Amino acid sequence: MRDIALTLFVFGMLPIILLRPHWGVLLWTWIGLMNPHRLSWGFAHDFEFAAVVGVVTIIAVLMSRERKRLPLTPPVIVLAALILWMTVSTIFSFYPDEAWIQWEKIIKIQVFIFLTLLVMQQRERIIALVWVSTLSVAFFGIKGGIYTLTSGGSGMVLGPDGTFIAGNTEISLALTMTIPLMRWLQLQAPQRWMRWALGLAMALTAIAVVGSYSRGGLLAIFGMGAVLWFKSRKKLLFTIVLIALIPAVLVSMPEKWFERMSTIQTYEYDSSAMGRINAWEFAYNLAKAHPFTGGGFRVFQENAFERFAPNATDVHDAHSIWFQFLGEHGFVGLSLFLLLWAFTWRTGSSIIRASRGRDDLQWAGDLAGMVQVCLVGYWIGGSFLGLGYWDYPYIWMVILVLTSVVSRKELQRKPLPAALASIEIARLTHGQESRKSRAAG
Repeated sequence: MRDIALTLFVFGMLPIILLRPHWGVLLWTWIGLMNPHRLSWGFAHDFEFAAVVGVVTIIAVLMSRERKRLPLTPPVIVLAALILWMTVSTIFSFYPDEAWIQWEKIIKIQVFIFLTLLVMQQRERIIALVWVSTLSVAFFGIKGGIYTLTSGGSGMVLGPDGTFIAGNTEISLALTMTIPLMRWLQLQAPQRWMRWALGLAMALTAIAVVGSYSRGGLLAIFGMGAVLWFKSRKKLLFTIVLIALIPAVLVSMPEKWFERMSTIQTYEYDSSAMGRINAWEFAYNLAKAHPFTGGGFRVFQENAFERFAPNATDVHDAHSIWFQFLGEHGFVGLSLFLLLWAFTWRTGSSIIRASRGRDDLQWAGDLAGMVQVCLVGYWIGGSFLGLGYWDYPYIWMVILVLTSVVSRKELQRKPLPAALASIEIARLTHGQESRKSRAAG
């Protein structure tokens, strides 16, 4: 029944997509992040719904008469350079047959990242994209939170099989990254019942992170929680909720959960942790030998470990977004990856500054702040996971770029009132004079 319902829904949307290409972006995002077909048991389980929606969306974009202009902001330019460099590293890869298969998969994701940049440059579309991407992942948080509570924490929360977030550590990172955006949706919700529902969903998602038994997820949620508190408008309420929620969750968890979390302090005796360190050293040694292109996609294999790993028999995946890019694309690829997120963070900060004193842009400032919190969760949790090509963080990068474009248009259409503008000019002038005096001194 699920297979039939999903198929009818997706194919029923195709005529609408031909008329409204942005609906195709939203549908592709939902399929790519939630993978609803993986929740079925029949013919739909392995059907290429994303490919069908992707082709129709591309046709719709080409047919559309809407003005389409790619925002050539620093994150977009760096992302284009990174894609180009990944292509170069694939040409010189250690395992070309497998590398090109992975390259094709990554390129399909990135094509839609750029399509999203082209067709979603309106406030209403940005908000719709936030709703779709957030709830696509939050579904597993709500489901996992209920499962953790009803099972007394005895079971492990997992993601849908055959996806980026199938494992317990991967789903915990996805859920951690989703909580800040659920908070933004809560801030924007007009009805009280929606705010309460989103608050409950956030609590269940946090419980699901704990129920994933992921040590990296636990570190990520604490690190992200600190940044979320700093950026929150209601710090006292946020603190009270945390004080009430954390003990209640921890009391319900079984002894085996505490035993697993305690290995964070004794990582040198944990084979999984030591395997990660061995993989990181492998990536660094490989990059030293091939500093420009690394080993290409899928280089974390036994033959390569024999040449560059301290322990040749302990073969692991990268288990880190940073070492994944270092090993597969060399120091150049890692530098571009770091630069991408540095510019993305800077874009968020510029949105926050531009929205100060503007009630009409408060939504944009709040969104930028929450996406920054989301990125902190990705950087911390991703330090222990090979999710460098996962589309979720790239979608949030796109959302920041789109929000920046819309905010800039709004500022041009409705500039600051004269009084506020004079204050802003005085502040900037004072800053320039201070820099000049420091330079003279």
